Amino acid sequence: MITIIAGTNRPNSRARLIANIYADLLADLSAPHQILDLADLPADFTQMALYHNAGKHEAFNKLVGQAEAADKLVFIVPEYNNSIPGVLKGFIDGLPYPGGVRGKKAALVGLSSGSQGGLLALSHLTDILMYLGTTVVPARVRLPTINQHLDSGGELTNSLYLQLLREQAAQLLAA
Repeated sequence: MITIIAGTNRPNSRARLIANIYADLLADLSAPHQILDLADLPADFTQMALYHNAGKHEAFNKLVGQAEAADKLVFIVPEYNNSIPGVLKGFIDGLPYPGGVRGKKAALVGLSSGSQGGLLALSHLTDILMYLGTTVVPARVRLPTINQHLDSGGELTNSLYLQLLREQAAQLLAA
């Protein structure tokens, strides 16, 4: 099972739109998958589900279960202030340690309204995941100026971006 993580809690995010597109690509490859949308995180998770409260928050535990059920992960990561969204780091910090994402394989997709496509965010996330024992596949896809390449229906209009996502999905499946 592949879990696609839309890496922000912003409602109706571009990360979620790209997660939907990635899910369609995986469906075309007959790969079982699910989407974990951080928009579904409970608002109080940083106070009621982490540290001494680990395992006690039912709504948070449901999302943790989605991550743990996967043998492979896809992180769709918008760039926030040259890094990953804080809510994504908070979610990762709330995963069981040393379990959680240890031993899994992960593909990373960065997106930004600027020209770097989340380059620093992907670098930061790679460091975090590798520390936790997750294997990051080499093809890290960056989608710069994403606003110009998503139409009003949530479709990706850039054929190169679609090709890069397809190639990464195939690489993840082969890993």
